[in-house]
Amino acid sequence: MGLTFATDAVSVRVPATSANLGPGFDALGLALTLHDDLTARVTGGGFTASVTGEGAGELPGDETHLVVRAMLATFDELGERPPGVAVECVNRIPQARGLGSSSAAIVGGVQLARGLVADGRARLDDEAALRIAARLEGHPDNVAPCLLGGFTIAWTEGSGARAVRLSPSASVHPTVFIPSERGYTSSARAALPSEVPHADASFNAGRAALLTHALTADPGLLLAATEDRLHQGYRAEGMPGTASLVAGLRSVGVAAVVSGAGPSVLALTQVPGDFHPGTEWRAEPLGVDGDGALVRGSMVELA
Repeated sequence: MGLTFATDAVSVRVPATSANLGPGFDALGLALTLHDDLTARVTGGGFTASVTGEGAGELPGDETHLVVRAMLATFDELGERPPGVAVECVNRIPQARGLGSSSAAIVGGVQLARGLVADGRARLDDEAALRIAARLEGHPDNVAPCLLGGFTIAWTEGSGARAVRLSPSASVHPTVFIPSERGYTSSARAALPSEVPHADASFNAGRAALLTHALTADPGLLLAATEDRLHQGYRAEGMPGTASLVAGLRSVGVAAVVSGAGPSVLALTQVPGDFHPGTEWRAEPLGVDGDGALVRGSMVELA
């Protein structure tokens, strides 16, 4: 028997995310209170997307749009595509800044597809949704907090991506510093060596374990817990402004890291009022998003 598709529109709110968080390379992520709002409805034919806000005039308006691609992959997993879908995106997450804009699009698309199908969540649970999203993104560290909210630890095993969600301490106060220039994950990954010293790997293992405790129970340890030797130093030459800002914040006791692949910077503790990052940076005090990707108007209760 074929799928039953919704006749009404479905909406999803997806959070920005910051991955790595210093030592947790490709594993740790945090959902932030900066959101894209996406709406989709089934149509009689064709797959289209319209964008306002971030990415307007740049992102494609057809089936190559990342939200639509994620929806189609999810429909295929569910076993049937509708005749057409129209997607509307109100984007607030900056593109290519290390704040998970692509993960938000992918997770949003997966959630929209689930919401447009009767019993969509029963047919495709959160674990399966995470596996689809991670497969499309290439790694699970951003899609996990985007889907689940909070602070997540993600990994990949034989069946695909998995994740656990933890609740950060109320004393964690994220601030993101967003530059005007963009960065790209592919370029940032190209700067990484194929091998690292054993001592550096051991150092990061200890700091990543400490970071889990610091974020959830003892934020006073965040400065030490966010030290990293696996990726930020290797990427510094390609992002000198980012490296300088991270160093400047840390010199005044702020637990600051490169957000994802950069060039944005994430501070996890309060930034002194007299700290001035420079005119090229826009500071955005945010909270931790505890909900993840919330769906509204679906055929089943997904929220």
